[in-house]
Amino acid sequence: MLLFSIGTYAQVHSGDLHKNQHELSPLFKEDSILKVKFNYSKKDVLAYTNDSTYIQTELNYSNESGSITSIKINIRARGNYRRLHCYYLPLWVKIDKKHSKGTIFEQDRKLKMVLPCLKSTRSNDHVIKELLAYKIYELISPYHFETKMLAIELHEERGKKSLDHDLIGFLIQDDKKLAAASGGKIVKRRIHPNAQDPISSTRNDMFQYMIGNTDYSLAYQHNEKLFYLDKKFVPVPYDFDMSGLVNVSYAVVSEIKNKTLPISNVTTRLYRGFQQKESVIQQVRQEYIKKEEDIFQTIDTYESYFKDPKEFKEARDYLEGFFKIIKDDKKFQSRIIDKARTKLD
Repeated sequence: MLLFSIGTYAQVHSGDLHKNQHELSPLFKEDSILKVKFNYSKKDVLAYTNDSTYIQTELNYSNESGSITSIKINIRARGNYRRLHCYYLPLWVKIDKKHSKGTIFEQDRKLKMVLPCLKSTRSNDHVIKELLAYKIYELISPYHFETKMLAIELHEERGKKSLDHDLIGFLIQDDKKLAAASGGKIVKRRIHPNAQDPISSTRNDMFQYMIGNTDYSLAYQHNEKLFYLDKKFVPVPYDFDMSGLVNVSYAVVSEIKNKTLPISNVTTRLYRGFQQKESVIQQVRQEYIKKEEDIFQTIDTYESYFKDPKEFKEARDYLEGFFKIIKDDKKFQSRIIDKARTKLD
């Protein structure tokens, strides 16, 4: 059994640079922290949930006026790797329509909850860095997953013992809600990257290069969701914990057909996009350059949440390295244009 007690909101951003608030659901309308407290038994979640089976529990949260609302929710573990290797389990959260009515979850009844993987002093900072990747992509593309930062007080039940943990996490919008909000639909079949919208595809690939992530595939929809939006195929990325930006201890260089990519570690960038028309890649390049100030302004609003200032500086420096590359004609040519792929591998 889990018991959530959500406190009042704490504002993260003083303003909103990148989205129309009127188009967002109540849960994602404000860039604010949702304070969460819950009891959690990893053993029970692993033992009694699967891809179709959830555990029912109760969620309590307080709105801005301080009043408490209780609703029933259903949870299950997600992620095969994390089930085997992580101390904390990421969760699916699902809420029945009748229980969500009149709450901030009324329009978002299915969500991913991201938690730290390992029990370490840097785990919370790693989660914030992954959240920053989502926030950056919000600035880059009109098609993105909404996220909600969580401050979590976790009471872990372990038989007769219990442990308390202060964690950072976040919620991720469900792909069906993203499709509905954009007036499109989810595409489950494989679509070659060259048949996807060139601008959206290139934005995606350059973003992955920016954060140092090779753990994705547009063709095979690995850590990507494909949508048919505005009469075009649009990829939307997710799951960035293996990126150089986050730089977790368990991250490894991706393998393609049992062959490791030609980089020594995840912090070494490798462009994995496909060749595009010169006009397309130069347009996207300029989009990133124009967004540089907004990106760092967004990043800086999260600085105070880092426990270790070195982790924040490492992330900021890493992103600055990307802009040095794309603003240098020779580096942009040799490290991005010349590295673009011509075939699937």
